[in-house]
Amino acid sequence: MTDPQMVNSSADGVDSRRKDHGAGKVTVVVLTLNEEKNLGACLESVVGWAQEIFIVDSHSTDATHEIAASYGAQIVARKFETHAKQWNWALQTLPISSEWVLGLDADQCVTPELAAEIACWVGRPQSAGIAGCYLNRRQVFRGRWIRHGGYYPKYLLKLFRRGQAQVNEGDRVDHHFTVNGPVAKLRFDIIEDNRNEADLTAWIEKHNRYALLQAMQEQEQRSRRAARSAIFGSPDERTIWLKRTWSRLPLYVRPALLFSYRYFIRLGFLDGKQGFIFHFLQSFWYRLLVDIRLDELRAKATDLKANAGAVIDHQAEKPASRQSSLNRTTEIQENIV
Repeated sequence: MTDPQMVNSSADGVDSRRKDHGAGKVTVVVLTLNEEKNLGACLESVVGWAQEIFIVDSHSTDATHEIAASYGAQIVARKFETHAKQWNWALQTLPISSEWVLGLDADQCVTPELAAEIACWVGRPQSAGIAGCYLNRRQVFRGRWIRHGGYYPKYLLKLFRRGQAQVNEGDRVDHHFTVNGPVAKLRFDIIEDNRNEADLTAWIEKHNRYALLQAMQEQEQRSRRAARSAIFGSPDERTIWLKRTWSRLPLYVRPALLFSYRYFIRLGFLDGKQGFIFHFLQSFWYRLLVDIRLDELRAKATDLKANAGAVIDHQAEKPASRQSSLNRTTEIQENIV
């Protein structure tokens, strides 16, 4: 495991932005890699009430460090492997001193209403014994709030007690925090708005990479012991149930089914022009690309299995062939005699 490298710490002038509510009870952790377009809004939404902010940065080459330092964040440099490994390393290694941790992506920010709700929640007697909290995500795409298509409300476990959360390192694309203990659900939103993806070229390139990872993850999960799933369980259990159902659908058919479901049945068409672009790319184009990659992986696995079987059969035939040669030699010798 790579050792942390402390790059920077608090900057002057940050105290003027701090407020009293909730201070001393929540630490914010953010992963970054060239997030200068997103990080300012993220940190602006937490700097007033978080006890401390840690940035785990994968050697950014843009202004990410300068922005983080201007908000008083402690920056730790670590080479990126996967999101899951990066998060597990951060949660196990960072010197977090508060009781609660809020794990954010750099393109996520906390609404003022949620900030006040978190500050109130962590001080309530009802929070005792709760291991984690689900927060409602508001997805924004190219300036448009995606309110339909099943994207809102969408609950993610993002707030948890120190030492209680972990991420499954088998997750190659989507990472989800899990906790061993009771959970609660808060009311207000985090806003997810990746401004790097306002350029569709960046969005397409990113999801082109993710498609192979998603296909590999689905292929691997076929041989893995399945986690608990329930359609009426927690948000994560319901997600696992949906993924399991999805994996049973025929390739190349399921992207069309998903797009039709989200765009027509779940009223995605109400999200306007940007909503159409988002639902088409996310529900059809990306999922079709995943199916193509998965089909290729399955074909390769079948070929490897067939080749391995042929090698085993060939090796099994060798002793019989040698015995046959010995028998023929004996027959020749007997005829000569």
